[in-house]
This record gives sequence, structure tokens and C-alpha cells, in this order.
Amino acid sequence: MTKKQCFNPFLPSYEYIPDGEPYVFGDRLYVYGSHDRFNGKLFCMNDYVCWSAPVDNLGDWRYEGVIYKKTQDPKNRLGLTQMFAPDVAIGADGRYYLYYTLGFRSIMGVAVCDTPAGKYEFYGYVSWKDGSLLWNNSGDPFLFDPGVFVDDAGSVYLYSGFEPKRAVPSLLTGWKKRTFKGGYVIPLDSDMKTVSGKPKLLFQKVGSAEGTGFEGHEFFEASSMRKMNDTYYFIYSSINGHELCYATSKSPTGGFQYGGTIISNGDLYLNGKTEDKDAYNYIGNNHGSLVVVKNKWYIFYHRQTNRHHYSRQALAEPIEVKQDGSILQVEMTSCGLNNGPLEGKGEYEARIACHLMSAKGAGRYGVYFGNITFKDHPFFTQTGKDREDNPTQYIANMRDGAVAGFKYFLIENLKEIAVCVRGNANGYMVLSTSLEGEAVAKIKIDPCKTFTMYDVDVELEKGIQALYFTYKGSGKLDFRSFVLK
Repeated sequence: MTKKQCFNPFLPSYEYIPDGEPYVFGDRLYVYGSHDRFNGKLFCMNDYVCWSAPVDNLGDWRYEGVIYKKTQDPKNRLGLTQMFAPDVAIGADGRYYLYYTLGFRSIMGVAVCDTPAGKYEFYGYVSWKDGSLLWNNSGDPFLFDPGVFVDDAGSVYLYSGFEPKRAVPSLLTGWKKRTFKGGYVIPLDSDMKTVSGKPKLLFQKVGSAEGTGFEGHEFFEASSMRKMNDTYYFIYSSINGHELCYATSKSPTGGFQYGGTIISNGDLYLNGKTEDKDAYNYIGNNHGSLVVVKNKWYIFYHRQTNRHHYSRQALAEPIEVKQDGSILQVEMTSCGLNNGPLEGKGEYEARIACHLMSAKGAGRYGVYFGNITFKDHPFFTQTGKDREDNPTQYIANMRDGAVAGFKYFLIENLKEIAVCVRGNANGYMVLSTSLEGEAVAKIKIDPCKTFTMYDVDVELEKGIQALYFTYKGSGKLDFRSFVLK
């Protein structure tokens, strides 16, 4: 079998799958996540779908279809409430259990299926032994973002919680007042839905975490649990939103120590900076987890598109787990699951840019967590409607000083480079091999109403290189692709 190159985002350009929970079942890697809509007005507007790839060819992704519809939940027959970030675990009976919350209602639903990506059927709600719903009373903690883990001995644990940095808006409290304290572990019976013991607060909220080692990276949301050897790794989104962090323990029910940041969807911290405006990409919330495929570990996460945080796309990067069990923060790349640089020849879509910013930098999407003005900023978008098979995804609104960066390519005998753009731009696309690096080529751009190729001769040093395209000139352009010859 010829292996395909794999890019970031690794799914087709029309697919918007955030909150990815990756698992290897049999000889395939499955990714379960929320399902955003192109130019959606809310999070997670579509039904759950699943994608999978063979473990020996992570560029060959297969659409498994719709696995669970919003309307299958008895409390959502009209489908008016979104299903937020899901998780999946295998029960003692060998079946697959899918967990989700209905919007901000603090109700944890469970569906079940005999296969990893078949048609899941509603199974019930996470409940107490008397059948009453977990945390359904005023003053109870808030159920959100399930992370389900079945230990080697068969014990089942549900991790959940929600604690934003700022005060919780009234829309989150619903018709009952909730408490927001942090992240919990909840033991479940082998039936995968009945609470078998008292829930325990594991991760303190911001303002209550002094002396814990989590200061500055306190728990926000996105609970996920993995195990490496005898160590439990809890992956979560911190109060900073854009980063996925980890904590480790020798027990799944306590004693967790803060480990560090695994990934930021703006490469903050890694670039030596912490402010939103200094991000190398437009940031927003983040959610994902770890998976081992053929003895190699990866982190799955997501990015924002379309100038808001309601159309997010799945990304992944290889990570290194050091001998002492620690994980260093990894950078965003365009090659991700490719496990090495992309070929230094051929046509590449601009949508695989791992860095994107204006002359003034980037910033954070979202009204609640922060905002930027959009006039001067480039953004990822597409033609066509939601889930069309062959839309054109591209970078729109590149103005003077806007930068699109791509990492990495194996350059061997590059003689010419071309860019495919449109717009009223009049200037140059300047090529460099590092952010703010010296120009190695300048491609003249003229105004054009349709996507048009412009090229230039170029010589680059052989080896692994990044490519940064900076527009210099008047007007604005849309950037669809580039060609290495």
C-alpha cells in the first residue's frame, strides 16, 4: 500500500471536528469529537460522526458516517440542544459506550454500540443507584466534557467539570443554580452509567489552587484520562483556553501533580510569549487527548476558523514522552501525523498553514473569552455550504504584513515556487524560511478576480525547511495554494 502524505488539518477541508478523543481499536485509529458546522452560530451544531485511519497509514482517513444523532436522546427529540464534546470507552461486556452532555444542561447521556463506529443507540443517563440523575439539584456541581476511563482491573471512572476563568454567564446556570469548583472524578459501576461512590474534587478552580503547583494553569474543562505504564495522565484545557496541559499520578483518583503544557493552538509559551496578541495563530478554546499508535505517541487538538470559535478543525502532532515520563510542549506544524517533513515538491493548499497572523499579530476568537477586530486580520474559510464534498478552503483577507507559515518541507532541488491567489492586491508575496527571516524570493502579485498562479525562480538550501509567505503591498488577497517545482 502506498502511504499518503498527512497534513494538518488531517481530515478533509469541509470537516469540522473539534474536541478529538483518539483511540486505537483493532488495527484502526478512530477519532471521536464534537461536530461543528461551517460558519455555525453555536458550538457543535451537527450530529456525531466518526473518522478512522489504518494504524500503518495515518494519511488515509475514512468517513464512518453519522454514529449518533441529537434526536436519539429522549430529552432532545426535536434536536434543539447541541451535544458537546464526547468520549468513548469499552465496557466489561466488550461494547462501546459513548458519553456526552446535552448543551449546558448538566445532563450526561450514554449511548452504546457493538462496534467502534456503528450506529450507537441511547442507553441512559449517568445516575445514582436510585435512578435519579447525577447532580440534578440546585447547588450541585456542573457536569461537562466527560472523560471516561476503564482501568486495567475493570474499574470505571468518569472525569468531568467546568470552571472558566471569568464569572459564569447566566446562560450556563440554566434554570437551576450550579456550583463551579473544578474537575471531579466519579466512580461508575460496570454497567457504565450508575454512580458507585462519592464524586471527588481533584482539580481546584482558579483562585483556590494556591500551593498545588497548578497556578496559572488551573483546570477549566476538557477532561481526558490516559495511562502509560503505571502512570495516569490527566489531559485538560486550562483557564488559558488555548493550551492542553497534563498532570500525572500513580492513582486514577488523586495525587495528581502538574506536568506542563503539551500544545497551544497559538504556540504561546513555546514562542517565549504569553499574551493573546503575541500568538502565532488565532487562538480559542482547545480540547483533545493522547494516543499511542505503533509505539509512537500523539496529541490531538483543534484550531479555530472562519473568524469565530464555532467552526473548529482537528489537528494532531507527534510528541516525545521522556524517560522520566515528562512531555515537552510541541509546536504546531503543517505535517503533524506525517511523522516528518512533507515532500518539497507539488501543490499544497494554504489551509495547512500552522501559523497565521496580521501585521499587528493574531489574537483570540470568541465574544466571551476575548475578541479582536476583524478588518485587518486574515482567516481560514471556504467556498460552498457545510459538508460539501469539494469546497475550496483558503486563507482570506491577507493584507499588507499578513503572514502564513508552513512547517515543514524536505527541500532537495527546488527551482521554482508559485502561489495561487485572487483579489485586488497589488504588491509581492515575500518568501522566507523563518518568521521575520530574510526574503529568499519575491513573487509579484497583480489584481485578479479569479484564482491565478504567480511564480518566481528560487533557490533554497537543501534540507528540512519552513516556508513563510508574507504579503507586502496594497489591497488584499485570498491565498488558495502554493506549488513547489
